[in-house]
Amino acid sequence: MKAKLYTTKSARKEDVVHEWWVVDAEDQTLGRLSSKIAHILRGKHKPSYTPHVDCGDCVIVLNADKVRLTGNKMADKVYLRHTGYPGGQRSMTAAELVAKKPRALVETAVKGMLPKNKLGRAMFKKLFVYEGDEHPHTAQKPQKLEL
Repeated sequence: MKAKLYTTKSARKEDVVHEWWVVDAEDQTLGRLSSKIAHILRGKHKPSYTPHVDCGDCVIVLNADKVRLTGNKMADKVYLRHTGYPGGQRSMTAAELVAKKPRALVETAVKGMLPKNKLGRAMFKKLFVYEGDEHPHTAQKPQKLEL
């Protein structure tokens, strides 16, 4: 009697269909929200998930300026960047970052949860973050995602 071989079918770049999702970030905790968004951007919610293929979906985040941080993180959490020049390290608290660039808080949190390679950069391009309730992606017919 011959044994049956079961093979797992890997997704190909040509076969992947990217869906569109809308997430309302108002009164959502930043870490929990961004981990779920990163999960969708990677495509891990699909049964056809393949690690070396960008099979994730596009995500639109609304009300990014109203995202919540627990504890004293709004005052204590520090974001560092470097200008590239000697002595060019710059720091900014989360409250200052929200005042200056409200979208950057969500973007940096999600970007840190994606792979640090070409594939991660391609996945990050499918994230669209907006401060208000409106977005210009109505033609893509995004579905509302409850988190």
